[in-house]
Amino acid sequence: MNLNELHDNPGARKKRMRVGRGIGSGKGKTSGRGQKGQKSRSGVAVKGFEGGQMPLHMRLPKRGFNNPFGKDFAEVNVGMVQKFIDAGKLDAKSPLDHDALKAAGLARGGKDGVRLLNKGELSAAVTFKVAGASKSAIEAVEKAGGSVEVIAPRVTAQAERVAAKKAAK
Repeated sequence: MNLNELHDNPGARKKRMRVGRGIGSGKGKTSGRGQKGQKSRSGVAVKGFEGGQMPLHMRLPKRGFNNPFGKDFAEVNVGMVQKFIDAGKLDAKSPLDHDALKAAGLARGGKDGVRLLNKGELSAAVTFKVAGASKSAIEAVEKAGGSVEVIAPRVTAQAERVAAKKAAK
């Protein structure tokens, strides 16, 4: 076998259909779209339209609730903090707050701050300044010789507007 004899199996690569290229191609004139009407024109997307009948996605009941005042915390486990300290990405001697955890790549997102959770083992004595912590996480940190200071969550612009409205009343 030589390099110039290599080729695909028959039918492995199918050429795309070129539409609107004359009557002899079998897909000329209307290009397989039929005649006239909305769907024969370009730029049409009628997804979910069921001919005037109420579409399925509108017939199904609504579920759930999005709380506009719900807090968005970046969840950080004590076990991951220990891993980052062992890897030298975090300094156990300085207090760990949202900015320090974010800089290390441990806290992603969390526009309202960091919430500390107890998953894994912590052996280093670390001082945390976080917006929230579970009881078991606080116990785990204090058992290792560290401390947790729970500070107020960051105030969002929406929460400020609501507080201003309440104060005006």
